[in-house]
Amino acid sequence: MPDRPRYMISVAAELVGMHPQTLRLYESKGLVRPGRTPGGTRLYSDADVERLQLIQRLTTELGLNLAGVEHVLRLQDELNRARARMERLERDLKAEIASVHRSYKRELVLYRASQHPARRA
Repeated sequence: MPDRPRYMISVAAELVGMHPQTLRLYESKGLVRPGRTPGGTRLYSDADVERLQLIQRLTTELGLNLAGVEHVLRLQDELNRARARMERLERDLKAEIASVHRSYKRELVLYRASQHPARRA
């Protein structure tokens, strides 16, 4: 379950090679949204760690500033939502097609050419 919060900020920061204060900054900018315990402790999921690694690549390898990173992440989130919606629609469509195909099988009637009485002679 990649969305299950599991890492405290110090562990998440170590996993991605960042300072915990950087993670707090990214959270304040809305770039990452860690879960919280009832006591308010931040807990990062595997998906959060992957997102932090992406942010790191965008800033270090591509040289994007945080506004650029925010734009890229927003577009990626939008694309992920569109993909998920498309997958749901495809599943629904396949189920509907299967349902229609099952109804065809019940409605099929075999055709048998009948001998017309006048032609038998």
